[in-house]
Amino acid sequence: MNKTTVTGWLASGVLLLACAQTAIAHHSASMFDFRKTETYEATVKKYQWTNPHGWLFLSVKNAEGAEVEYGVELTSPNLLLRRGWRPTTFQVGDKVTVVTNPMRDGSSSGRVVSVTKADGSVWTER
Repeated sequence: MNKTTVTGWLASGVLLLACAQTAIAHHSASMFDFRKTETYEATVKKYQWTNPHGWLFLSVKNAEGAEVEYGVELTSPNLLLRRGWRPTTFQVGDKVTVVTNPMRDGSSSGRVVSVTKADGSVWTER
């Protein structure tokens, strides 16, 4: 191999490693506690169909009866489509039962495991 070819391969390898590191950093899920699940009754406030992750924003009553807003993360719209989800699957005001992997820090958020609508339909994203 000549010097130009070696340099080109080396540059390509460095670029590939740099891109891979960025992708790995973006897809970290260490903030979720996958050993636990939380289930709660909620009302849909907003259904966000966006890249890189969709979101469900929910109104949940806490133990004292006060409304708390939860933002729960979904996977990408592309993967949601493959599982039957659509941008119109949820509407503002829908009553749902949500199962999440909670945040490790205890904040009002999590990663969706499943969402059950009032009509009994169950939506999973994994």
